[in-house]
Amino acid sequence: GAEHALDVTDPAAVADWPWHEHDVVLNAAAYTAVDAAETPEGRRAAWAANAQAPATLARIADQHRLTLVHYSSEYVFDGTAEVHTEDEPLSPLGVYAQSKAAGDLAVGTARRHLVLRTSWLIGDGANFVRTMARLAADGVSPGVVDDQVGRLTFAADLAAATRHLLAVQAPSGVYQVSNTGPAMSWADVAEEVFARCGRERGDVRRISTAEYAVGKTLAPRPAHSVLDLAKLEATGFTMPDALDRLTDYVQA
Repeated sequence: GAEHALDVTDPAAVADWPWHEHDVVLNAAAYTAVDAAETPEGRRAAWAANAQAPATLARIADQHRLTLVHYSSEYVFDGTAEVHTEDEPLSPLGVYAQSKAAGDLAVGTARRHLVLRTSWLIGDGANFVRTMARLAADGVSPGVVDDQVGRLTFAADLAAATRHLLAVQAPSGVYQVSNTGPAMSWADVAEEVFARCGRERGDVRRISTAEYAVGKTLAPRPAHSVLDLAKLEATGFTMPDALDRLTDYVQA
């Protein structure tokens, strides 16, 4: 049918939605401006979208016997552990992170739910890989942080993992989803993009988070974002390698 927009932060609009036509709700709505979330306006917007809306959807899911699928982030952790498992205690640093952690807890109250925790998501629209490809094409040699480490997740693979978990009727809970391969820093990723765009890897300057932050008002970020994928793999799904997907994405 036709696409209709639903403002999930508007309880009246949510209550009026024809939920009886559905059996699964995929909540990909989020306020993701990590630094802007530290402002008074941003804080309210982040909590409305990332915490209050999932709580509303959790109630709706139970009223209408729906499965609620919600997308979260490794930002719910402080990043001190080098690899994060699903059962690591929540330890969010900034406002965005805190609001996402609250949303995870709210979604967990729904009888049938999947919280898909992901990292470094790359899909349609503006993102780090597209920015680096543009800088490579423009002859720019950017400074990129090399002390935040994680793994990319490509949106198409996240969607495939979602479809799989629903198809096998995976038990309710948190499932971590990222692409596979070695842990990489943002500078490593930038170098890989530059290499695929015909530039020298050395054209990427490696800087620390502290250097990058000079003169800026930035939210704190987890230093380690690598997600353990054993729980997802135990359901019979293996994510593709991030570098293979990066090659496809840059060439597309």
